[in-house]
Amino acid sequence: MLAAVGSYLDARHHGGRWLVRIEDLDSARVIPDSAAQILRTLEALHLFWDGEVCYQSARLERYESALAQLRADGRTFECSCSRQTLSAQGDTGYPGTCREGPRRPGPTATRFRMGGEWLTFTDRLQGERRESLAERGDVVIRRRDGLFAYQLAVVVDDAEQDITDVVRGADLLGSTAWQIQLQQALGYSPPRYAHLPVVTAADGGKLAKSRFSVAPDLSNPGQVLLQALSLLEQQPLAEMTGLEPREVLAWAILNWNPARLHQVTAVAAP
Repeated sequence: MLAAVGSYLDARHHGGRWLVRIEDLDSARVIPDSAAQILRTLEALHLFWDGEVCYQSARLERYESALAQLRADGRTFECSCSRQTLSAQGDTGYPGTCREGPRRPGPTATRFRMGGEWLTFTDRLQGERRESLAERGDVVIRRRDGLFAYQLAVVVDDAEQDITDVVRGADLLGSTAWQIQLQQALGYSPPRYAHLPVVTAADGGKLAKSRFSVAPDLSNPGQVLLQALSLLEQQPLAEMTGLEPREVLAWAILNWNPARLHQVTAVAAP
């Protein structure tokens, strides 16, 4: 929810549009009614989006077209490595095992062939980043079960929706190098990136992945927004307690100051 609030404020402060995308490619793992619940929560917080909601499950033909282009350009290869095999090799990125062809029969994933040794980009919040492409490794863009992977889908969606600024959680900072290389390979112009801090639990783990995670208490949506503003270092005024969501957001949009989040990747849950 912190990323939703931060990205909404950033878009509105700059006079931009704010779009909502539902990432529902893995139908087996989609929780029934989860998308509707997300939209209801956004509406309760007065985080109203522009245009129609984009559902990735309805865009498979576009991802297939992008994959075909990458294949034709020689930027993909089939990989027979299992997760278990890769896990045994340690957390050092994909070692290129199947770059010259699958090492064993059976189902394969499609990997994007990364090019070069380093990629440098500037994040609006985290500053200049220099990523080792060897450490990132050749990313999966179509899974062994045939489903398109997030990394390819989000790149295609960003381009087709004319996204100029991607504002999201710092847990996705490591994906940016993959996405920029995919954008370049597909002839897309990379958007600007800004990675907001993620909320961590007492043990330092991301709160959204914690068994203690709970949905925001929407009985007092104005207070939820004030808590989010505090976590985003926006310093809401004490006298704002009890205000309606639209009043909180009006102040927050006018006073949005992302510079307070410079190189902040994590904040502790209250």
